[in-house]
Amino acid sequence: MKYENYFGIGVAGNFTGHLEQANEASDFKAIEVKEETQPKAIFPFYFPNLRDSFLSTYPISSSDIILPDSPYDVQIEPEVALICNITYKENKVLELKPISFGAYNDCSIRRPDAQKISHKKNWGKSSKGFSDQLIEINSFSKDSELNHYCICSFHKSNNEIHQYGETSDVASYSYNNEKLLDWIIDRLNNQSNIGPAEDMSQYLAESIYPEQCIISIGATRYTEYGQSNFLKAGDTSIVVVFDKREYCFEDILGSIKKEKYHLVNASFLVQMVRNTINAS
Repeated sequence: MKYENYFGIGVAGNFTGHLEQANEASDFKAIEVKEETQPKAIFPFYFPNLRDSFLSTYPISSSDIILPDSPYDVQIEPEVALICNITYKENKVLELKPISFGAYNDCSIRRPDAQKISHKKNWGKSSKGFSDQLIEINSFSKDSELNHYCICSFHKSNNEIHQYGETSDVASYSYNNEKLLDWIIDRLNNQSNIGPAEDMSQYLAESIYPEQCIISIGATRYTEYGQSNFLKAGDTSIVVVFDKREYCFEDILGSIKKEKYHLVNASFLVQMVRNTINAS
C-alpha cells in the first residue's frame, strides 16, 4: 500500500466526448461551469482516516483489478495521473506541486443508480490502477515534458489484443498545466455537495490534511470497441503513457505483443482482471 497516506481524486469531464460515451453527461446538469470546456467536478476515490466510509478502503493496485460483486459492467478508463505535494494555509489548499506522473486506470462501474461519482470508483481493494513506473516531472507548465506524452490503452481478452481508448495527447486535455491545478485547488477548497459532486474540504479535514495526493486528470475517449466491451475475469487491462518523440503507437503495440512492459520514458500499467484477490 505505497500511497496509503495520500488522498486520491479524479477530474470528471476533462476530455471532450468521454462523458457522452460513458452516458454520464446528464449527471452534471446541476453543476454550473464558467466556460464550455471547463471540467465538471473533482471526485474522491480514496481518503485515509475517514470513519465509516468506503472511501477509506485503499483501492490502488499496479497488477490487478478485482471485479465488484455486482451485475454492473466495468470499463477501463485510461488516464495520466500526477503525484503531487501539497501546501496548506489555514486549512486551505494553497499549492499543488506535481513531482511525477504515470499511467492510470480509473476503472469504473457503469451503474445508472449511482448518486455520486465516487460510487462508481471505489468498490474495494484493487479497484483502481496506478503504474509503478513513474516519470519525474520538473514543472507542469506549458513547456512541461508531460505535454510531449500520449495515452493509449488495450484490452487483452481470449489472447487477442484490442485497442480500448483512442491514442490521445496529454496536451489535448481541456484543462491542463497551471490552469488545471488552479481549478483543482479551487474545487478542493470550495466544491459543494451538489448533484454527483462532493464537499472535498470536509474529507481533507477528516483525513487530517494529507501532504501528498494522486490526481487522475481525466479519462480519454473510447474506441468503438472500448465503448461496447467490458472487463471479465481472465482479461488483461493495459494503459500506457509514452513520449511521442521516442515512440509511436505501433512501437507500443509491438512491445505489448512481446510482453515487454519496460521502456525508457514510458509508463506501463498492466493489470490482470480477477473475481477475487486470490483467483488465478
